Amino acid sequence: MKNQKHLFSLPKDIHYLNCAYMGPQLKTVEQAGIEAVLKKNNPTQIKPKHFFEEAGVLKQNFAKIINASAERIAIVPSASYGLMTAVNNLPLGNGNEALVVGEEFPSGYFSIVRWCEKHQKQLKTIPRPYQNPEVGREWHEQLMENITDQTAVLMMSTVHWTDGTKYLLEEIGQKCREHKVVFILDGTQSVGAIPFDVQKVKPDALVCAGYKWLLGPYSLGLAYFSELFNDGIPLEESWMNRSNSQEFASLTKYDPVYSEGAGRYNMGEFSNFILLPMLNKALEQILDWGVGNIESYTKQLAAPLFPFLKEKGYGFEEEAFRSGHLFGIHLPATMDKESLLADLEKSKIYVSVRGEAIRLSLHLFNTLEDLEALMDVLDRPSK
Repeated sequence: MKNQKHLFSLPKDIHYLNCAYMGPQLKTVEQAGIEAVLKKNNPTQIKPKHFFEEAGVLKQNFAKIINASAERIAIVPSASYGLMTAVNNLPLGNGNEALVVGEEFPSGYFSIVRWCEKHQKQLKTIPRPYQNPEVGREWHEQLMENITDQTAVLMMSTVHWTDGTKYLLEEIGQKCREHKVVFILDGTQSVGAIPFDVQKVKPDALVCAGYKWLLGPYSLGLAYFSELFNDGIPLEESWMNRSNSQEFASLTKYDPVYSEGAGRYNMGEFSNFILLPMLNKALEQILDWGVGNIESYTKQLAAPLFPFLKEKGYGFEEEAFRSGHLFGIHLPATMDKESLLADLEKSKIYVSVRGEAIRLSLHLFNTLEDLEALMDVLDRPSK
């Protein structure tokens, strides 16, 4: 896989190592948005079938990325919407504890907190083992030990959003099934950048915001809901989520039957005529590249960075538990973080600070020059 920066409109004089904050827009996505905006100038161009066709293609494209059936996909406005949908439909009789990892993203954390408060469940957090920068292995083992018959639900991200710490999701999924634990995943920070297979991990729900690694617009996302949620109650009763919704002349024949699969969980106005074509164009490009190729490119690109970081005294996760596209670095104790961040900003190097880590996130638009610029700044305190 070769560098794909020419497909984006990033300024030439910046080093954008921050896709985990917000993915830049592909030129084709920009064009799709412009064409969609102009289309509504003449509403006669928008036929009843257009309320559903683009959405169907979008679900198919996302299903290909995660190896699922399109019927199991719902269109959501945000990760929090999808997570709350799953939480609201959790069974109540399969345990008294809800399990989360430490420093989980607020949308997931507060969703499960509300459920615990409402149903008198206990929230159990598996904290990050801070005593060692290479925490992934120990964190994973502690998480596995705490999945028991008392666990009703495990909610976590596919990789930790602050520093890309990986978890062995297939092992976790298997342990959840053994103890009848509902397994809810927020895939926002990895799906589209590293391979994820629903058939191998077998989560009960997987929710993804679309504006990061799926390279789509803000305020649109996608979610997978397994058969566990076939009879659940959606957050809203949209007319579009009923089995007769495509028959506009029959909408007053109120049909109590929902659309098949996860269709009941689509957000209202899911056929958004501007955002859907944009996200679809982004997913088409991701499928054309191949998610495995994206992961391989970022791993190869980042490889020279880690010997340098080790030599200069920076901490980072061991390779087995470190994402290739998203990872955190921990500063030497003698280094002033604010001064370093100021130096990065002066050099037009864009990163994030999340928790205790400086978070770096790479994609196909990044080059060796980006990492060389980064290493130059990281090396300055030791000169």
